[in-house]
Amino acid sequence: MKTKLSVNINKIATLRNARGGNYPNVVEFAQLAQDYGADGITIHPRPDERHIRYTDAYALRPVVTTEFNIEGNPIPKFVDLVLSVKPEQVTLVPDDPNQLTSDHGWDTVKYRDFLKEVIKEFKQNNIRTSIFVDPDLKMVEGAVATGTDRIELYTESYASEFAKGNKKEVEKFASAAKLAHQLGLGINAGHDLNLQNIAYFKQQVPYLDEVSIGHALVVESLIYGMENVIGMYQRKLSGKA
Repeated sequence: MKTKLSVNINKIATLRNARGGNYPNVVEFAQLAQDYGADGITIHPRPDERHIRYTDAYALRPVVTTEFNIEGNPIPKFVDLVLSVKPEQVTLVPDDPNQLTSDHGWDTVKYRDFLKEVIKEFKQNNIRTSIFVDPDLKMVEGAVATGTDRIELYTESYASEFAKGNKKEVEKFASAAKLAHQLGLGINAGHDLNLQNIAYFKQQVPYLDEVSIGHALVVESLIYGMENVIGMYQRKLSGKA
């Protein structure tokens, strides 16, 4: 099964914002990523617009010809943005405005009714929905009741343990993916995946539809070049490297 690679370009926007102006240009980088073989483009606008800005989402919509995925906490401003831009996929993330980066998944039982209402609105507008969850079977089961199309497994614990030489952590993700598939959910994954740990994750976790990679891919591109890095990820995701 082909696992798609969605390139998160938030870090390109961070670099742009560090100097002001529009260099590097996130629209140009999105086009390049697609030309180099990316299957999609991901952005995660935050309320303070510390990297990707809301205006970037509008500028990117005409040039993302693969799959556009917009991530974020479904506050009213975010919901309005998604409904206006109409990406192919929206990924709901329970991040606090003060968080440096996403660090946990949804409690799909506690927030079931809230998620159900938001997801219903997106699906009525033909936008595929995914919700960020930890590899917890109870949370996977709870996701079904929200009406979501997919879950995105939060992979920080896998990446952290893999770096220590502990490969057993992946078993939680494999179990979560198997249950999600049985329950009719699609499976995405993301956070701290990189060239060192992606192949093993792909080998061990079945039914993986898509991975979203940003920070590591941009850092690796500084070393090897973005075209090479995207090709390296695609080979690892296809089992060829």
